[in-house]
Amino acid sequence: MQPQDIAKETAKVVQNYLTFKAVQLVIAQLAETNPQESIWLRQYSSGGKLRDAETYIQEIMSEHRGKELALRIMTVRADIAEQTLEFLPEMVTAGIKESNLAHRRHLLERLTQTSSETINQDASEATEETEDSD
Repeated sequence: MQPQDIAKETAKVVQNYLTFKAVQLVIAQLAETNPQESIWLRQYSSGGKLRDAETYIQEIMSEHRGKELALRIMTVRADIAEQTLEFLPEMVTAGIKESNLAHRRHLLERLTQTSSETINQDASEATEETEDSD
């Protein structure tokens, strides 16, 4: 797989996630200002509809109540993206480096313990054999 393809797929996942977070935020805002609208949006958004953000936006715009909500969701999504995406490359890179280091450290510890245990076990067996032959 080419890096450009991976980047496109990653961008799609991030876009879907930001839409999901925007919907959650709009539902929370509506719960305070318009509880019935909040309930409607929560029910409309359930059942996996948010897996594909662009299809979700198109579908909610076709609903009678959904036009204003879709515009609000798109605005919130754009705001979230603007506030968070500049930090994302560095955070992902740092997170992967830290995670890889921790996994490598854990693997090395396991390998070292296994080697030490094997050496100790071999030494114990050799001692037992020596004692048995006496």
